[in-house]
Amino acid sequence: MLRRDNRQAGREERHGGPTGADPTTGGPARYQIRQRMFAIGNDFWIENDRGLRAYKVDGRALRVRNTLILEDSRGQQLARIQQRLARVRDTMEIEDPNGQRIGLVRKALITPLRDRWTVNIRNGPDLAVQGNILNLEYTIGDGRNTVAEVSKRFFRVRDTYGVQISPGQDEVVILMIVIAIDDMAHSSR
Repeated sequence: MLRRDNRQAGREERHGGPTGADPTTGGPARYQIRQRMFAIGNDFWIENDRGLRAYKVDGRALRVRNTLILEDSRGQQLARIQQRLARVRDTMEIEDPNGQRIGLVRKALITPLRDRWTVNIRNGPDLAVQGNILNLEYTIGDGRNTVAEVSKRFFRVRDTYGVQISPGQDEVVILMIVIAIDDMAHSSR
């Protein structure tokens, strides 16, 4: 329990308050992401459910690896994802601003009926991503609980999908997982 409390305190310190909750209602936080925006070299904003810019994704093009950087609305770097080269399956690494690995997102080798991804989280439970990734209808869970849900039905805006994050979850990590999966699943965009 202490380990979980320390992680939560660190999240709140990084983000300036409780994470994974809408500050006005205390319920799940929702973010809006526009489809077809992920491209190395492009920048875009992630908006909250009230239409306010919450996070900026800076799509930097590097020579060796694809890199996307998540910044807060003031331009402070919160995390980055980088494509891992020379792997058997699609893999992206999530790092904090100091370059320390936060998580590793991988596509499962065998997916008979549904898309399945795994996320290895440092200092936390591993997460499973299941559902229809290509149609942006999936959940992220830790085995017992759903920690986030991705769906087009949250927002009725064309070419937009939503990410609903359960209270107490690290928004930055969840958003980076969603961005990594979208980038790998829709790499032809």
